[in-house]
Amino acid sequence: MAGSRPSTPLNTTAASLLGLLHQGPSSGWDLMATAESEIGAFWTLTRSQVYRELKTLSERGLIDAGPAGARDRRPYSLTDAGRAAFQEWLATDPGPEVIRYPLLLRLRFGRFLAPEAVAGMLDEARVRHAAVREQYLAERDAAERARAQGVEIPGVDDFTLAVLDLGIRYEQSVIDWIDDLPRHLVEGRPGPEAEPSP
Repeated sequence: MAGSRPSTPLNTTAASLLGLLHQGPSSGWDLMATAESEIGAFWTLTRSQVYRELKTLSERGLIDAGPAGARDRRPYSLTDAGRAAFQEWLATDPGPEVIRYPLLLRLRFGRFLAPEAVAGMLDEARVRHAAVREQYLAERDAAERARAQGVEIPGVDDFTLAVLDLGIRYEQSVIDWIDDLPRHLVEGRPGPEAEPSP
């Protein structure tokens, strides 16, 4: 029944969309862009997930779908039930994080790679993490300068800055980890081990 409390708990994708809709009505297209900008560094959503969850949230009465506009984009807005469901989800224990880290997976089997291949992967990873760290530092500096001038940046508050701070620390820790890896992982090692015979 529209407007009623959800009968099943929200999944994280649905809850993320409800959280983003607190900023005001948005189309699926705009929500995808906002998600990539605001939470994409630590939580990924696919376009198919976004549209599937919007349909489900609308059916559950947690959002209202407005009339289709230009390019058939339909604005969605929160209902009172949607706000309540989001608050309920937000107060639950998030549980342990799940790490999906392609570099670590490859490094775990690094003995099957030539040293120069390992070195190349690590060098590329270091460059990427350094670039992201610099981006985060620039965002934090811009926020601090704006605050010092009494200017508020929409969507940036103490909670946003706390997440950004962890991002900066994470990127720096990965850089430090790469720099501190034993050199024998990439130098003076025999070639890749042969795959074991079946």
